[in-house]
Amino acid sequence: MEELRSFFERDIWGKIQEVLNWGFHFNVGEKEIHLTIGLILLVIAVYVATRILLKWLRRLLTRKMNEEDKLKFISVFKFTDYIIYLTVILLTLNAAGINVTVILTASAALLVGLGLALQILFQDILAGILIIVDKSVNVGDVVEVDEKVGKVFEIKLRTTRAITRDDKVVIIPNHKFITDTVFNYTQNHRTTREKISIGVAYGSDVEKVEEILISVAEDQSGVLQNPEPFVLFEDFGDSALLFTLQFYINDSFQVPRLKSRMRFTINERFNSAGIRIPFPQRDVHLFSSEGNSSSPSNP
Repeated sequence: MEELRSFFERDIWGKIQEVLNWGFHFNVGEKEIHLTIGLILLVIAVYVATRILLKWLRRLLTRKMNEEDKLKFISVFKFTDYIIYLTVILLTLNAAGINVTVILTASAALLVGLGLALQILFQDILAGILIIVDKSVNVGDVVEVDEKVGKVFEIKLRTTRAITRDDKVVIIPNHKFITDTVFNYTQNHRTTREKISIGVAYGSDVEKVEEILISVAEDQSGVLQNPEPFVLFEDFGDSALLFTLQFYINDSFQVPRLKSRMRFTINERFNSAGIRIPFPQRDVHLFSSEGNSSSPSNP
């Protein structure tokens, strides 16, 4: 019974091998090309398995993304599919007996030149993938790149778009976020601390100065009262006593307009209180040719 079973198994396996080895055999020059059913089935199986693996990886990488971010990866996965198609074709040709080394060698120079030309493009795309995956920059963030401040309104694979404070759109290559120093004003939270610097004349009532500056911050719409604003006596300057008004806001993108309104108010209240904002002054000594100096004068 065991011998009969072994005979049938060998016979069936032999027939399967015959079917798998059936195919086309032809010569190209001095090379003999073998294209069999088994080879075709192997290529199909590898392709299907790779497709399944890619779909699983795609779901794994994009499982925590919203639909808008998932759509941005379509072009990346399509490009990956093209690479897989090319690899499968080359493997099929190599398994069939065709020397693909000649093809690779002939296209090596072209691929190197193409790679150098597209180096920045691939760098931008890779940076875009990292930005989307690790959420280092999000839509709505206020960022500073190359001394330009803008609010991000669109993140793509190659570029990020932001609108500046003067309502101009700036297009930022994504590699800037990887290679350059970027300030993200709203990365941790929306609240930021801002300041206004001001100098008052020597002899001014510093307590009154502090009182006025605090009142301006408390009365200004958009300035948070928690954390509370405060005043720092920074230094004794050449021509003035130097102060800074420190305050917190939730919209750092609009801070230039807010500071402008606060400066108008500070100037008005200082004038009403008799507090003078001095201009720079220097003592000038004039010397005659005999070496006698005249009395100093202030310009």
